Amino acid sequence: MDKRLEPIIKTVQDKFGATYEEFRDEVHLFVNPEQIVDALTLLRDEHNFELLSALTATDYWPQTAPRFHVIYQLTSLAKNLSVQIRVPVNGSSPKASTPERASGQCEPSRSIPTATGVYAVANWRERELLDMFGIEIDGHPDPRRILMPEDHVGHPLRKDYPLGYEEPQFTFNFDEIDLRKPYAKE
Repeated sequence: MDKRLEPIIKTVQDKFGATYEEFRDEVHLFVNPEQIVDALTLLRDEHNFELLSALTATDYWPQTAPRFHVIYQLTSLAKNLSVQIRVPVNGSSPKASTPERASGQCEPSRSIPTATGVYAVANWRERELLDMFGIEIDGHPDPRRILMPEDHVGHPLRKDYPLGYEEPQFTFNFDEIDLRKPYAKE
């Protein structure tokens, strides 16, 4: 771990009870959902993490407690530092599951508050979380789908989303695939 990150991590641990882990020289802080806005504000205002460079999630299905980690990747351009904050979110339907203790790190939630007041770019990225993972963001100013059509059922980045399958066409199977293609009839 970069020595410049140690006092920053210590501050977040002391104020929010966060835990952390290191993986391949990256620091991952685990924060409770109700504290994420305060933690992001602290890192932006007091430690110069002025850029929310990524906001996404990971799906640990079939595990349900926590099923998802919402990931905030913060970058300090002035200090050339990066830190990742993870917030656990429960269940197959994030709003409908019961919070349980997640591997001793922090309390998984059913939803997370919006970070649009801290980083304006979170607006679009939180909409992607809703669209691709089905993770609802409390207090989001515009909770519409952004990538999929409004009538689309499901969330494509969930591991339990059904996969469509179409066999790739090569020279050896061209005739077989051509027979199954739906051509227009005249």
